[in-house]
Amino acid sequence: MKTFASVAQYGLVPIFYLLFFQFSLSAQQPSFLEKYQALVDSLAAVYKIPSAVILGVAVIESGNGTSRNSRLLHNFFGIKGKNDLLKTKGIRSSYKKYSSDTASFVDFCKLVERKKFYSALAGNPDYRFWLLALSKTGYSEVPETWRRLITGAIKKNGLDKTGQSKSSQLPSKSSNGNQ
Repeated sequence: MKTFASVAQYGLVPIFYLLFFQFSLSAQQPSFLEKYQALVDSLAAVYKIPSAVILGVAVIESGNGTSRNSRLLHNFFGIKGKNDLLKTKGIRSSYKKYSSDTASFVDFCKLVERKKFYSALAGNPDYRFWLLALSKTGYSEVPETWRRLITGAIKKNGLDKTGQSKSSQLPSKSSNGNQ
């Protein structure tokens, strides 16, 4: 009969190593928000859409990047379009396939840029106006619920605060006109 010491030495030690390795791997992987924050900040500057809107919509539409659409199609915004899933995986889907995660984020910004409300809101940092306008365009089949979910994700993740603190930290233009 094996003693506890021999089981611990040979049976539990590998389990502890595996658990430690698992935890160290998960600790090294950035969160969804950390992974895409820099990309979203750069797109927010280019397209003049609050980063809270871009990330908030992506969080809800992709389940923090865990949805099948985000994993298989790089589609983080529930945008409809063509894909090859039926040919490649035997899965029917009406959602658009992107070549990369970045392409999905850029396409969302371009989609927003084409909306009638865009010119009136471009540069406005208040995400609530953007969500209200987007929900009125038919972006979601249940606009009230969609807006409430996105607003909740923005508040829960502090996205409404990060945009404000970042904009207040932007350097001002110098007096000679150079930046």
